Amino acid sequence: MEGVRPHPNPKEALEQYTIPARAAAEILFIAQAIHGDLEGKSVADLGCGTGRLSIGAALLGAEFVVGVDIDPEAIAVAARNGESVGIRGIQWVVSDISALRGEFDTVIQNPPFGVRRRGADREFLEKAIELGRVIYSLHKSDPDSRGFIKRLVEKHGGAVTHLYQMDMYIPPTFDFHVERRHRVAVDLYRVVSRA
Repeated sequence: MEGVRPHPNPKEALEQYTIPARAAAEILFIAQAIHGDLEGKSVADLGCGTGRLSIGAALLGAEFVVGVDIDPEAIAVAARNGESVGIRGIQWVVSDISALRGEFDTVIQNPPFGVRRRGADREFLEKAIELGRVIYSLHKSDPDSRGFIKRLVEKHGGAVTHLYQMDMYIPPTFDFHVERRHRVAVDLYRVVSRA
């Protein structure tokens, strides 16, 4: 996971942060080793960025993986990253997530947290519930947000089965970042769709 290259030109408006390798590995471990939600499954990675979660899912035996991102530059890097570790079967799609249709066994995502564009994370969670039987969605940790996310999931026909608290360490990515490494407390939600 460390060898997956980050986005060379991240866009602040899209809240493009490359998920740290350790956080990606932790998410993928939870999804596969604890719940068995990757091996032999169809997987969608919404807002895949440079492909860390998609590539990890493929390495852990996912049968079919689609990585979707609105940024063509991110998708180009993701495709190169997949090839660099010998993964060629991932379908990389340049698209807004709203255009994605179909059904997947598992959806994994590190969506925008909605800091720059309020509600951006909500759009991702709603789409994930529409597409997936099981969803792993990463959100900024906040006790008030937990109740909101639980209600939103239930409103759209899902149920939160697990909540994992994690820390991510983000390197300075944008001009306003002053710390060498910024700790972000996050919650990983495992959601099962009732649809």
